[in-house]
Amino acid sequence: MGTPLFVYDEAHLRARCREARSAWGEAVAYATKAFLCRAMAALAHEEGMSLDVSTGGELHVALAAGVPADRLVMHGNNKSDAELTAALAAGVGRIVVDSNDELDRLERLVPVVGTRPAAVLLRVTPGVEAHTHEYVRTGQDDSKFGFGLASGMADEAVERARNLEDKGVLILKGIHAHIGSQVFVLESFDAEVEALAGWFAPLQLEELCLGGGLGVPYVEGETAPSITDWAAEVRAACARTGIPASVRLSAEPGRSIVAGAALTLYTVGTIKRLPGIRTYLSVDGGMSDNPRPVLYGSGYEAFLPRAVEAERPLVVTVVGKHCESGDVVVPTAWLPADTRVGDVLATPVTGAYGHSMASNYNKVPRPPVVFVAGGRFRVVVRRETYDDLLRLDA
Repeated sequence: MGTPLFVYDEAHLRARCREARSAWGEAVAYATKAFLCRAMAALAHEEGMSLDVSTGGELHVALAAGVPADRLVMHGNNKSDAELTAALAAGVGRIVVDSNDELDRLERLVPVVGTRPAAVLLRVTPGVEAHTHEYVRTGQDDSKFGFGLASGMADEAVERARNLEDKGVLILKGIHAHIGSQVFVLESFDAEVEALAGWFAPLQLEELCLGGGLGVPYVEGETAPSITDWAAEVRAACARTGIPASVRLSAEPGRSIVAGAALTLYTVGTIKRLPGIRTYLSVDGGMSDNPRPVLYGSGYEAFLPRAVEAERPLVVTVVGKHCESGDVVVPTAWLPADTRVGDVLATPVTGAYGHSMASNYNKVPRPPVVFVAGGRFRVVVRRETYDDLLRLDA
């Protein structure tokens, strides 16, 4: 197969999907932005999850995988006419409305497309700042997402949606909120529920989606709640704050489904020792297959699959092959003393936001993806070739 290579444990994926389904119920949706290909879409659907798609491209992949449209939830803070038309024509189960402009578009497009009224959730920003990196916070008042609760925009959106219901444009099913990504502290979700409850309950709507964002441990010493713990915490908060038990609660886990299921394999190409400074270990991938360290300063571990139980006294900085000094995969990695050029190096917990955020920077072909189950593997995304890099050239 060669490297770089994304390797996913299919049993792990299925176990996390089943846990989410058990914890949240039939309305739970897999957030496909974390990792999506036809095989992953089909797997999540087979395990009883809906799918959250946020662009026309994600919608296209999910439908191509055979996921029924009514099991899809369409997100996006700037859905185009074309994306909304595709969602309406396909008959997606829910459209999560993010702005007044989107309500305008639905009012204009639903009669043109000629479908039944759109089933929608209104996305509300509850004014909660989750304990996570500022780039992946989404629930604060200053956000590009949703209708602000504190500003009164959410009240106005509900009133507008009720009017559009009367016109046969849409059916207001409920409210959606999301406070951020990579959240380790369950109290952040308590705060989300508490901010929404007093406003939501009088609306007498049937659905409340609390989004996703549950964190995943990437490096030694980090811990995170389970999906089951998360759901239990939210349900208790809803009961405590007066949200009726009849309300259909849902969530949209992504990272917590796929991150820990995968690792990335690289080949060591160069080991450069700078006495008194550091040792650079260069691999045949980097920021084109994992941009998270560059974007967020995210941490990862590294090990050699040939020597998983060996002592690891060698301290190196694992870097990629791209023309950027910031192309760092693991700032501080501990490896066996006999690490050498040609070794295969693995970085675990790369199942989320690696493949999905991969690029062709420096015209590096994107890696393939394999699923492993029962001692066998199958290629679910093939490796790009140099000819693939030319396919779109006019």
